[in-house]
Amino acid sequence: MKYYFYKWRDDGTDEVIHDLLCWQVRESRGRLADPSLVVLDTQSLHAAAGVPAATTGRDAAKKVPGRKRGLAVDVLGLVIAVVVLAASVHDNASGTALLDKVAAGTSTVTKALVDQGFKKTVVDHGAGLGIAVEIVERNPVDRGFVPQPIRWRVEQTNGILMLHRRLVRDYEHRPASSESRVYWAISDVMARRLTGTSTPSWHGA
Repeated sequence: MKYYFYKWRDDGTDEVIHDLLCWQVRESRGRLADPSLVVLDTQSLHAAAGVPAATTGRDAAKKVPGRKRGLAVDVLGLVIAVVVLAASVHDNASGTALLDKVAAGTSTVTKALVDQGFKKTVVDHGAGLGIAVEIVERNPVDRGFVPQPIRWRVEQTNGILMLHRRLVRDYEHRPASSESRVYWAISDVMARRLTGTSTPSWHGA
């Protein structure tokens, strides 16, 4: 199994399978195969003891040592792009890397929603790619967790990834392997959506 994981990671088979399933799920929901809008977010994860220190860092704001996982998802919560960087990397760098991947993967995306952790750098970078980046600001009167319209989809996807035990923390030596794990996890979710089955959770083991 490891042989195929690494081979398919390196030759892009993992993304090809993911993309084919993504198109099928979107079309089964009455949408076009490729999205026009994506939602971006990052999540800092603790790294396992064996992960090389050269590929990790510390998120100063969240006090998390490890790696930062950046996701771009569509309005159905399906992953369109993923990047994994050191946790010390600013959200701006994650955001620009995500936008580059989105633009390279499809020409249909014209708008991206981000939270206030992303700054003007991401907005300007998106404009250069033909993607209008909108920073969704939190209502100052809100207290506690209040889901933002459409933006909550990426939070939901982060929660779904936590149901896959391998993704609760980062165990991979290479960030590329971490990204591949995300594609396989979401491919599992999409395959089960298409077949009407549920994903077993490690929480219940």
